[in-house]
Amino acid sequence: MAEAPVGRARLTFRRLSGLDRSGPPPAQTLPGQPWRVWTIPNAIGFVRLALIPVFLVSALTSDDGTDPLPVVLFAVIAWSDYADGIAARVTGQYSRFGALLDPVVDRLLVVSGIVVCWRFDLLPRWALAVLVARELFMLVAGRAALRRGAQLQVNWWGRWSVWPLMSALFFGLCGLHDLAAVLLYIGLYLSLTATFFYVRDARAQIARRRQSTSSFP
Repeated sequence: MAEAPVGRARLTFRRLSGLDRSGPPPAQTLPGQPWRVWTIPNAIGFVRLALIPVFLVSALTSDDGTDPLPVVLFAVIAWSDYADGIAARVTGQYSRFGALLDPVVDRLLVVSGIVVCWRFDLLPRWALAVLVARELFMLVAGRAALRRGAQLQVNWWGRWSVWPLMSALFFGLCGLHDLAAVLLYIGLYLSLTATFFYVRDARAQIARRRQSTSSFP
């Protein structure tokens, strides 16, 4: 007997573009579901991942980090993040693997952009150092929170920080230093605010979990 199709929310423009993220996460991305590696959105993710070392090599072997090729590659990798999200919403091909692959590619792109901007002094290095410290903190603290039973989801502060941070790295690679620096400061403020709320929510979840555990005799 065939399985009944999983119901999906009506695909409005706001939901297609990612502006409307109301409701629970797709069931296919939850723990216990199949990995489903071979999907259209994941294929886009693999292409993005494969282009990152090409970007790094082309940028680091340039004279000043602002050659056209690495700039175009960075833009393609960054903006194609929307392509895999739209593909998942249109096809319904969500997967656990895709839910892990997408943020990994995004973080690798940010780290690669930071490496290039640091190497050629395209953005204030102290701000880049703060951004790296924040990413490392989120990696370590996020794993610790998950081990203690916290379930963290991306908040709107975190979502809003992506565009200015990516744009700061892009414009830094273009040589537009002042504009890039302003966007970097905006992105830092948003990402640090997001981190504050992640920590607050994780602490609250862990405290509730301990209380519920200690309530049992």
